[in-house]
Amino acid sequence: MASPTGRAGGKGGGRRSPSLAQLRAFTAVAEHLHFRDAAAAIGMSQPALSGAVSALEETLGVTLLERTTRKVLLSPAGERLAVRAKAVLAEVGALMEEAEAVRAPFTGALRLGVIPTVAPYLLPTVLRLVHDRYPDLDLQVHEEQTASLLEGLTAGRLDLLLLAVPLGVPGFLELPLFDEDFVLVTPLGHGLGGREGIPREALRELRLLLLDEGHCLRDQALDICREAGRADAPVTTTAAGLSTLVQLVAGGLGVTLLPRTAVKVETTRSDQLLTGYFADPAPTRRIALVMRSGAARGTEYQELAEALRGALRPLPVRVLDSKA
Repeated sequence: MASPTGRAGGKGGGRRSPSLAQLRAFTAVAEHLHFRDAAAAIGMSQPALSGAVSALEETLGVTLLERTTRKVLLSPAGERLAVRAKAVLAEVGALMEEAEAVRAPFTGALRLGVIPTVAPYLLPTVLRLVHDRYPDLDLQVHEEQTASLLEGLTAGRLDLLLLAVPLGVPGFLELPLFDEDFVLVTPLGHGLGGREGIPREALRELRLLLLDEGHCLRDQALDICREAGRADAPVTTTAAGLSTLVQLVAGGLGVTLLPRTAVKVETTRSDQLLTGYFADPAPTRRIALVMRSGAARGTEYQELAEALRGALRPLPVRVLDSKA
């Protein structure tokens, strides 16, 4: 039982409990292994961060870090306790999230992570829906690649993701929104430009331009090529984003695959492009909201997913029901 002074009683009585600020400082240093970077990451001055970690070491009675003039390393004890500290902070975050959800649904902050091949094409619909239906919700958008988004959701840095599925990762719940076809974007004069009923096998011989490593759309395109019977990696030129990729096609460097939601935005920027459509069944991707299993605001996220399905119907996609 805690004493009036706040010191813990019972086993280990007389020792202070670490503060949340100390735990945040330590986990930041454990992640970045650099005091300046860790301080910047959590918005704390470097002296304050160093002092918080030292105070935590004193409170716990162990050395957490090995400090040299050039670098910071975790001690063996630091390696073990960093995992515990991260778990404690995650539980505290879940506690605050639960309390916020109980007070009033669709209020407070919602940190939404979105992949780059979805953000420009779906965010106008998402933002309009949130503005009109959930005016008290503070939507904060983070555009990152899939691996970074999953890390952020796991760590509690993000609350909800909008990305391509399936993920095949335990601990997450996928709320499918829609399926959309891929189309073939070619330069003017290309034999497949503007055609319908293009067989997938045509991809075997094409010079296909792809996104850089790390984009899930690149992996999906490569999977489509393999399904079409193409064994080699058809990559000679890559781009960091779909806008650049389409401009490379317009310049005659090759062809590319675009999801249908991106076509209107990306292909109207140049008059040197044609769009071809695959024969049924066309290659597709599935887009979903993804949350942590057992998330405190899970009911809200389910409701948001259903509202989004309705709002997305005007787009060139096949909206899914909640049981898809």
